Amino acid sequence: MGTDLHAPLGQGRPPKTKRLWRGYKAVLCGALAVTGIIALSIYVVQEDDGLTQVSVNAEQNVPETKSSPAKATNGDDRSAQPETSSDQTASGANIERTLTGDGGYVTKYTPRDRTGPLVIDAQRMGQDPRIAGQPNPDLLEETDAGKLPVIGADGLRPMDQYARPWSGERGARIAIVISGLGLSQTGSQKAVQQLPPGVTLAFAASGNSLQRWMQEARRKGHEILLQVPFEPIDYPANDPGPGTLLTTSTPRENLSRLHQAMSRLTNYTGIMNYQGARYLSDEKALRPVLQDVAKRGLLFLDDGTSSLSKTNSLSDAVELPYAFADVVLDGHVQTQAILRKLDELGRIAERKGTAFGIAAAYDESIDAVRKWSEEATQRGIEIVGVSAIVRDKSQP
Repeated sequence: MGTDLHAPLGQGRPPKTKRLWRGYKAVLCGALAVTGIIALSIYVVQEDDGLTQVSVNAEQNVPETKSSPAKATNGDDRSAQPETSSDQTASGANIERTLTGDGGYVTKYTPRDRTGPLVIDAQRMGQDPRIAGQPNPDLLEETDAGKLPVIGADGLRPMDQYARPWSGERGARIAIVISGLGLSQTGSQKAVQQLPPGVTLAFAASGNSLQRWMQEARRKGHEILLQVPFEPIDYPANDPGPGTLLTTSTPRENLSRLHQAMSRLTNYTGIMNYQGARYLSDEKALRPVLQDVAKRGLLFLDDGTSSLSKTNSLSDAVELPYAFADVVLDGHVQTQAILRKLDELGRIAERKGTAFGIAAAYDESIDAVRKWSEEATQRGIEIVGVSAIVRDKSQP
């Protein structure tokens, strides 16, 4: 059919010598290409690439120049100054940065072997948020009344362990306490879920489901207080409830009632009065109670409703961390009125540096505090836990 299929086998091939010469040429070209690549690589390695490499030990912050200085773009030979990374910390990482000719950096991070364990100062940092709803067993003692807070063998106080950490920066700081939680389930739920974590929550000892609410509040980041009922001026017409500490009772009886209240909750930084204008004005009745609070590593917050209170002078005498509220925010339970009181609180903090405000768990109070707290943060006011700004003469 006129195609090569009908040609005799072996015909039409080039001579054997030509085929061998073609093979030799292919091998020769390959060898030359490989030789050229190797020569080019050697040249590149030996040539100054215009890069300065800086190796930084992140734990010692000591720069070390490893290659030739970069050449200035204007033709003058000037040594480039190595620059260290702004991310240098004691994290145990090696940081290697390469300065390019155009002023940019190439950064490389590699891990270092640690020579020892990482130590966290729990007293300074407060409780780990992942376990904030669980008490530290080293800060509890078993008593006839139940588990009560106590200073640890290493000197760690419950006030420090359960404190809400804060920035440590200078500026106006405000502690806002929402009280009466546990008395109303809906009010407790709204406060825990809607208030920013900087707001301190105070739970009434006579409330319900206190441990459950405490755990949820701590997981949300709140610092918490325990409210203990004290005798008001018009007792018994105005009765704060079972377990009220009375001026007519013996110190032993009142301490027993205090311990019964303390055993109802854990993970709190301190005690706050629930009513108690008469009791807080009676120095003889008050002293043993404040002494017990102090020896357990707690703080005491006076809600500021009684001008006759002796808590101020006695707290210094017994070395008790102490605070007195500057403003009762919801004397008039109306949102706009509460917002005006919060503005007043802000002015006090800007003048004095710190301020304390108290409100009950009313819907209007919670709504106003939530709204105002967001605006205060934008104005540079920090909302902190009570423990961050109490007067603490027990510490050097």
